[in-house]
Amino acid sequence: MVIPFEEEYRKKFYELERQIFDSNFWSEGKMQRTFEEKFGDYVRLGARAVASGGAALLAILEYIDVRGKDVIVPANTFWADARAVQMAGGNVIFADCNKEDLCLSLEDMKKKVTDETKAVIVVHIGGHIAFEIEEIANYCKERGIALVEDCAHVHGGWWNGKTGGHYGIAGAYSFYATKTMPLGDGGMVVSKDPELLKWVEKYRNYGKEVIDGHVYYKLENGFNCRINEFTAALGIVQMERLPMILEWKKSLAEKYDQIFENRVKLPDGMVSGYYKYIVFDTPLTQETGQVFGPGDLGDVIAKVEAAVPNSHWVTQHHKCAPIYFGYEHADKSVDELRETLLK
Repeated sequence: MVIPFEEEYRKKFYELERQIFDSNFWSEGKMQRTFEEKFGDYVRLGARAVASGGAALLAILEYIDVRGKDVIVPANTFWADARAVQMAGGNVIFADCNKEDLCLSLEDMKKKVTDETKAVIVVHIGGHIAFEIEEIANYCKERGIALVEDCAHVHGGWWNGKTGGHYGIAGAYSFYATKTMPLGDGGMVVSKDPELLKWVEKYRNYGKEVIDGHVYYKLENGFNCRINEFTAALGIVQMERLPMILEWKKSLAEKYDQIFENRVKLPDGMVSGYYKYIVFDTPLTQETGQVFGPGDLGDVIAKVEAAVPNSHWVTQHHKCAPIYFGYEHADKSVDELRETLLK
């Protein structure tokens, strides 16, 4: 598979590269600030760039200070969430997902909450917002539990004027090579809290703070999570391409909706970014990798299978029809796609 990147946008990226060379700033420069501004404008939140989506999660959890406390993590997610909790010194408590949206189950989350629960991580799976996000956010707010959103999949996903990062204290975006908006790697912390954003600025650079022209390293848990100027420049260009990519995915999804009945069905008013197109118990002749398979859940979750039955059911019963940008059969008619994809 060739990753599409049109000549027009390659030229724009090369021009930004030239500006980087001329500036003599290969890190912490104009491109980073511009990328943050453009992404923040898009999600309608403050934004700070970091080295990866995992680094974004870790930075948020360090800000909350989950050390020695419990953090509820959905079992149906990538291992990065649990590892970020562990690295921040928290205790991972797995909760089950819903079959309907593959996202954190409000019902099972409530069962796992105790006096030791400091935070909950909700993961917006496959490009859509978690169906129960409003209820989860309200529950956490009432109990003083910090809600963190893993937004690695949700580029382009909206519901009632909100996207990932609007419901909790912060959201963590990923720009890994497979994502809807790929940079090779990179991440973004988004939040409405200016103090959290200021903290991330320090955290991503070993706790560095400049006061009256003097440099101080004041955060004990700061580390190097910076994004470089070249990656940020690619982010600027990808922001420009993103509407085109999302519209392309939406058009293909509309065709798929006429083919697949047993699929994730969005609530009224919800818009998905279609990182994945998820179907259940459907034989496909062509498919992309699962959202998360048994190996993604990890050995720890395998030991508590009875406690998260929906998550294990999902790994066995879902598949993903190709919806990556540039899929070679996307221009076919609905009937032709049906013949191409169904056994």
